[in-house]
Amino acid sequence: MTRHRLALALAATLLASPVYAQEATRIPHIEGEIVIDGKLDDAAWSQAVPIDLAYEISPADNTPAPVRTTMRMATTRDAVYLAFHAEDNPKEIRAHLTDRDAAYKDDFVGIMLDTFDDHRRNYEFFVNPLGIQMDLIREEATSNEDDSWDGLWTSAGRITDTGYDVEIRIPFSTLRFSGAPGPRRWGVIAFRNYPRNIRHQLSNVKVPRGGNCLLCHTAKIEGMEDAQQGRNLEIVPTLTITDAQSRDSRNGTWHGDGVQVEPGVDVSWAPSPNLTLNATINPDFSQVESDQAQLDLTSNFALYQPEKRPFFMEGADYFNTPFQVLYTRQIADPDFGVRTTGRTGSGAYGAFLAKDSVTQLLKPGVLGSSFDIFEQSNNVFVGRYRHDLNASTSLGVIATARHGDGYSNDVAGVDGRWQKGNHTVTAQFLRSESDYPLSFDVDDTRPKGNAWRGEYAYDSRNWFMNTWHEQIDPGFRADLGFIGQVGYDKSLLGGGYNWFFDDGSKLTKVQLYSDFDITHRFDGQLLERELEAQLQANGPWQSNFGIHGLTRARFWNGQLFDESYVNLFGNMTPRSGVQVGANFRVGPQIDLAASKRGQGRYIDVFGNFSFGRGLSINADVFQQSLRRDGGTAFEATVFDLRFGWQFDPRQRLRIAVQGSNVDKDPALYVNPVNRHARDVGAQLIYSYKVNPRTALFAGGTVGGFLDDDNPSMFASQRGVFVKMSYGWQP
Repeated sequence: MTRHRLALALAATLLASPVYAQEATRIPHIEGEIVIDGKLDDAAWSQAVPIDLAYEISPADNTPAPVRTTMRMATTRDAVYLAFHAEDNPKEIRAHLTDRDAAYKDDFVGIMLDTFDDHRRNYEFFVNPLGIQMDLIREEATSNEDDSWDGLWTSAGRITDTGYDVEIRIPFSTLRFSGAPGPRRWGVIAFRNYPRNIRHQLSNVKVPRGGNCLLCHTAKIEGMEDAQQGRNLEIVPTLTITDAQSRDSRNGTWHGDGVQVEPGVDVSWAPSPNLTLNATINPDFSQVESDQAQLDLTSNFALYQPEKRPFFMEGADYFNTPFQVLYTRQIADPDFGVRTTGRTGSGAYGAFLAKDSVTQLLKPGVLGSSFDIFEQSNNVFVGRYRHDLNASTSLGVIATARHGDGYSNDVAGVDGRWQKGNHTVTAQFLRSESDYPLSFDVDDTRPKGNAWRGEYAYDSRNWFMNTWHEQIDPGFRADLGFIGQVGYDKSLLGGGYNWFFDDGSKLTKVQLYSDFDITHRFDGQLLERELEAQLQANGPWQSNFGIHGLTRARFWNGQLFDESYVNLFGNMTPRSGVQVGANFRVGPQIDLAASKRGQGRYIDVFGNFSFGRGLSINADVFQQSLRRDGGTAFEATVFDLRFGWQFDPRQRLRIAVQGSNVDKDPALYVNPVNRHARDVGAQLIYSYKVNPRTALFAGGTVGGFLDDDNPSMFASQRGVFVKMSYGWQP
């Protein structure tokens, strides 16, 4: 889990105990009107079934909840209706106006819906006391919560004299569920986040500590037999206008392609609850903030950036496998794409086609990787199917293909998962064959090879362990994935123990973890032998702090180097709207550019601050340096500042300022290096969102740099953009 996103930390609190047949709660069908305004005064709520959130599931072990929360649930022909009354002292409630999917530090309530009741995948809908929405898709196999999914639903929240109230309406058209006639049976977990000195998590069901299956513990509801999804057709036309310019020197001429007007459209149609079809033309990045600033001078591998385009984010969990053979940012500039996802009675499937106007290539190696872009179009296909043999066992197949002029890359494989009780086993085998033109400048123009991985994990209340082995041939290529290292085999064995503490203790949990891994090149050369251990604790002020140590032998440029470090880390939330943290790491490490060992240091300080209801500042500054041979070989500082002003749930103004400064001592390097390099960039975006589909974005960017050839900072890039989209449901 990343530090800036506090979605549900339930993965560490689950126990895969036996699942017994449960009596289902009947959800009533109501006819009366309910207005979603945060006021629980509609007469129809009296017909809804009440469900109490009676248990604290974390950090306590299913003890009585410290505050009372009641959820009411009912349905109409076209939607699920929920009402929450959360009792509390209104002066202690933590609530802020934020962008969608950004209120996880606040108080909030919501529900998780396993609409197929198969313990595989669930929807999550959460709302803070001011009505800010958060929605996610959670995949049970990986415990991954993906908030890139945005459903169309309605909510409102209101702080009262006795706490806060929330109303939610979730159209059936937003959900996927069995299309079989008759009453439907779903799994449900009602949830309340209650953050104070510690972060309490409350639920309607008991969720014992430890384990690997959350959805095994859902309560069961029945009803929805008359659910109508309507036409389930959504058309979202978009219009993007951009003007970007750049120049190579301070006195250089600005040049660009002029004003670009790009129309586009996204179409979504679900002809049945088990099938969804999507299409897109000209998807782009213009509505999103800048990527998080990254720099790592101790790694030679390409850095990962998350996907941000709605077409590729929605339904992404259908394509997850143990190896990441699909990384949709490899589809860099698509002209169009079509996708289908759905469920069968015993599994799930997904497939998409796209045409990309350029070819972005991740060139992998044994000791490093890098991206390259070629002005050549290509066609993309991805297909995935998972079949559930029973509640414990599933098998899957996946295939990816990318073909262009004189270029092809094909990957196909099988995978499986078995999970029962505290035990989980996963495995995957892949085969790839590729053909590259000479213009791609690769070492092998016709590589082919295999990749396989097997893993066993054990999770219980206190003990946990995992062991895995993977092997990737030198010729294996997954050009649509993110596999940056090939030509190696690696084995790992790790495990740990959890200590839990009852109320009254300053600590709520302490965890000790350690693992050993060893990696060899395909010819038997040792690449890495590593031993690491970590001790961390959760305490007051929602704090997490600890120490992590590592020692390893690492192969680089024909020789083995000894590296080690000690890392101290911690973060806390001392009051509402304030989170601060830091990492400090020190120890001997390799200077990759010089193939010499020195003393490395890494410092990272970050903070997230909210002022009043809608103002926020997120800051992250880190510095990385290495001393050797009597001097400082390099020192790099990177900062990432984000300012936000949320006027109301629909309007937001965002400013991002990023920069880096890298100093190197040329006397300590054989090959020429820049003594000084500095860059800075800023982005401003105003957004008005009626909902996730109907929105207006407008903004601009500016950036500049300096280096040894340009000793003074100058503006080298600038641009403006406007994007409008409208979600139409005929």
